[in-house]
Amino acid sequence: MIELDVVAPPQPGQAQAPVKWGKVIDQDACIGCHACTVACKMEHLVPLSVNRTYVKQVEIGVYPEVNRQFQITRCNQCEKPPCVEICPVTAMFRRPDGIVDFDRDVCIGCKACMAACPYDAIYINPQSNSAEKCNFCAHRIDQGLEPACVIVCPVDAIIVGNLNDTGSEVVQLIAREKAAVRKPEKGTDPKLFYVGASGYTLNPGKANYENMHMYSEQREGYPVKHKAQSAHHSVAAARLAYDVPHHSPWHWEVSLYTWTKSISSGVFLLFALLVFSGQRLSAQWDVATAIVGGIFLGLTGVLLIYDLEHPARFIRIFTRPQWKSWLVRGSFIIAGYSVILLAQFVMGVAGATGGSVALAVPGVVLAAFTAMYTAFLFAQAKGRDLWQNPALPLHLLAQATLAGAAAYSLLGLFLPLSAAALLIVHIALIASLAAHIVLTLSELVIPHSIADAKRAAHQMTAGRYRGYFWTGLVAGALAPLGLSMFTGVPALPLAASVLALVGLLAYEHAFVQAGQSVPLS
Repeated sequence: MIELDVVAPPQPGQAQAPVKWGKVIDQDACIGCHACTVACKMEHLVPLSVNRTYVKQVEIGVYPEVNRQFQITRCNQCEKPPCVEICPVTAMFRRPDGIVDFDRDVCIGCKACMAACPYDAIYINPQSNSAEKCNFCAHRIDQGLEPACVIVCPVDAIIVGNLNDTGSEVVQLIAREKAAVRKPEKGTDPKLFYVGASGYTLNPGKANYENMHMYSEQREGYPVKHKAQSAHHSVAAARLAYDVPHHSPWHWEVSLYTWTKSISSGVFLLFALLVFSGQRLSAQWDVATAIVGGIFLGLTGVLLIYDLEHPARFIRIFTRPQWKSWLVRGSFIIAGYSVILLAQFVMGVAGATGGSVALAVPGVVLAAFTAMYTAFLFAQAKGRDLWQNPALPLHLLAQATLAGAAAYSLLGLFLPLSAAALLIVHIALIASLAAHIVLTLSELVIPHSIADAKRAAHQMTAGRYRGYFWTGLVAGALAPLGLSMFTGVPALPLAASVLALVGLLAYEHAFVQAGQSVPLS
């Protein structure tokens, strides 16, 4: 006779714990048949080129001691989902039962959730242009049915249940077996548990990426091979046999937007520096600062909207903001800064320089946060370890000061500026260049404790983006710093300003793209 564990029903008046759905995947049972992938596509009409779930395959060992291991890869239904926190319009949301769901009709297509997900589980649907992922088949759950992947699995390798029910099969499996989760160090508390999974499948960095197989193609330069992954494999060597490569969510638009934002905020920072130093600027400088700041701030907004998959929906950032998202906070900071620039322009045209001076205090605060907020946005992208740098806000502020000083040096060709003011601008350029160089070189000197951050830094300095990085460092920082020392030749500081702006753009592109170059799945 088989004895079943029976859970006593709650007594009258006894509170019943809410349902919290979880999933266990038995990798020892999985046969890699891809039935779950096909069922998911059919259930949700997932188009070609994207997947909500797929089976990753890794070959371990060398002939004749070789075996193939599988990993069913999908959304981890986190208890603390970073995709929900970063989403500016609550298109990603967590239900009371713990299921992380989405609303494609609300999504603006900013791709912030893709950057935030440490598990590479979110994609842009090419038909709806909205972010989508595995949602635990929430519509089936609500009808008392199991997810599509569960009912088609021929070996019962996928089990779902209530994590708050100690008698449920998922809780029993987690307690009885050696269950693992992916990337527990991210603090997301995943509710997708793997039984019998290998470190080579759970950790993308452990398997060697080679284009020696017929099943998939990896992008050039992605990812980086470690020294241990040489041609002479040990018995424990692992090679990725099948995966679904994902492209980085943020492209050149984001790299360029960080540059335009630096120039816009930097010119007001220099204006405020001169004002606080006691320099009396003409109304022309008020107007010029407002125009340059406004133009590049406008370009920043255009780039942000252009990068959206649903550009017409950008207004939802202001009409239904999700305040935990730094994309929302940054948008409101930019809006406030634009008001300062507009007021400065009006006062400058009216010749009311005293009024524009009064704007220096609130303006410098908004300009500084305009420069730095991207660091906090990048910090919400938990999957991108290169961006988890506590010095990044300071670095972005230094870059903005650099850009502002360079812009003011060039504006000095057309507008009169006193010798004392020119000296202050020149010192600001040298100091910000020095700070930028030190913080940039830290990527080379200070060792990264996290493997993925180290791999991304390697991609930036010696891999796919090394040309942009070294152009930004040598031609855009070291050379301008040297040229700035020759104050006796007026053309050299001006050349330094031009090189500094060009080099800053090259560095921004290297940093933004290299941060996304390490595979997460």
